[in-house]
Amino acid sequence: MAITTTTHLNFRGDARAALDFYHSVFGGRTVAVTYKDTGDTRNPDEADWVMWGQVTADNGFRVMAYDVPSALPWNPGENAVFVSVRGDDAEEITGLWAKLSAGATVVQPLAPSAWAPLYGMLKDAFGVVWVLDVAAPYNG
Repeated sequence: MAITTTTHLNFRGDARAALDFYHSVFGGRTVAVTYKDTGDTRNPDEADWVMWGQVTADNGFRVMAYDVPSALPWNPGENAVFVSVRGDDAEEITGLWAKLSAGATVVQPLAPSAWAPLYGMLKDAFGVVWVLDVAAPYNG
C-alpha cells in the first residue's frame, strides 16, 4: 500500500487565482468545485469561491486549495507552511523558479548552496512560501 501527501493551501477568495497560477507554472489538470457547485448557498457573495480545488501534473506535482468561508476564522500566519519542490534536473527547477518568481518576493535567490546543487526560497504573489531545490546526491 502506498500513500501520498499533498500540500493543501487555504485562502480567502484567492484560491481560484492561485490554482490557475500554479497550473501555469507546473502544467497538468486543474479541478475546482465552488460552494455553489455543492449547493452551499449560505453566503451568496462567496458562492463562486473554491470549496475544493487541485492541480495535478504528470511530473508528480500536486497542490490543493480552498477558500475559507468568512463564517470561519482564518489567519494566514507567518511562515506557517513552506511548499517544497525538489527535483533532480537543474534545468527543470530553474524553469519552475522563473515562472514562480513572477510577482514574488525572493527570500533566497536560486543558487548553489552548501547542502544542494541549487536552492532558493520565495514568497509568491499569494503569500505562499516556496522552497525549490535540486536534490543533492545521496552518499549513504
